Amino acid sequence: MLKLEEVIKENPIIAAVRDMSSLPAALKSRVSAIFLLCGEICSLGEAVAAGHRAGKPIFLHIDLVEGLGRDKAAIKYLAQEVKPDGIITTRSHLIRYAKDYKLYTIQRIFVLDSLSLKTGIANVKETEPDALECLPGIMPRVLNRLARELSQPVIAGGLIRSREEIEAILAAGAVAVSLSEQTLWQ
Repeated sequence: MLKLEEVIKENPIIAAVRDMSSLPAALKSRVSAIFLLCGEICSLGEAVAAGHRAGKPIFLHIDLVEGLGRDKAAIKYLAQEVKPDGIITTRSHLIRYAKDYKLYTIQRIFVLDSLSLKTGIANVKETEPDALECLPGIMPRVLNRLARELSQPVIAGGLIRSREEIEAILAAGAVAVSLSEQTLWQ
């Protein structure tokens, strides 16, 4: 199984592709990996294959893929037919299923207040994904707490708009940032 931590050693920038029209730019960029946050079940295979041809691992946010169920059969289909490097989801049961199929798992949490932070930490400790993506990613204090309290690598995403913000996020303990802002992919 691919380890995201190895892939991002040289470049902690991950392209967050929210529209398939952005995929070619991500494939040509210097990013270390791609988070595919869009797509339809029938186009996933080609998107993943294109990523692999470009030497970029593809992680599918399966909650956002059209036509894909939210069950074990969907995970089985992805693992056996589409072959992404991993999945991203907010759903704990999908993390467990994906682990059965040896997919790299990234649990996405949204931190809106102190209760969602506490709940997110508890969910990650219970589910034990391979990594955690925290949104919004512009909260260095929160990212620092997550990095201290959890054994999983922390990825920050959402609302990041400058190199200075990226530097502050990485200094706070995140191992990578996922960005949809194409000017920051270079």
